[in-house]
Amino acid sequence: MTISEYIAAIDETRRSAYERLLTTVTNALPEGFVCIMQYDMPTFVIPKELYPAGYHVTPELPLPFLSIGVQKNHISLYHLGLYADPALLEWFVAEYPHHVSTKLNMGKSCIRFSNINKIPYTLIEELVSRQSVDDYIKLYESNQP
Repeated sequence: MTISEYIAAIDETRRSAYERLLTTVTNALPEGFVCIMQYDMPTFVIPKELYPAGYHVTPELPLPFLSIGVQKNHISLYHLGLYADPALLEWFVAEYPHHVSTKLNMGKSCIRFSNINKIPYTLIEELVSRQSVDDYIKLYESNQP
C-alpha cells in the first residue's frame, strides 16, 4: 500500500484532519527524515544512507522516528523521540493543556487524538521540530543496551 492509498482509505470524516496532521509534521521535521510506508502507516524514518545500522530490532529496516496512523476511534501519532527523551516528554505534557482543552491521551510514545477538532497542530509542529536526525541518532544510540 502506498501513502496515497492509505490516505484514500481513511473515512471522509477524519481524512482532512489526518492530511493536515501529516502535512504539519512533514513541513516541521528537520531535514533528513523521509516518509515511507512502514508498520502499515506513513512513517518518518532516518534512511539507511544516513544511518546504515538501521533499527536494532530489524536492522534491514531504516530507523523509525515518527508514525501517523488512523485507528478505530482516533488518529495516532507515534513519536519515538518522546519515548526516548524524558525531558521532551515532560515539556510536551506540560505544554499540551495550554493548546487544547481536552485531556491528553497518550501511552509511552503514542499520542491519541479522539476529537479531530482538537488536534493541537501548532504544538505538534513545535514538538517534531525539536529533534534533528543527528539528535535522534545520538538519543537512540544512548538508549541501546
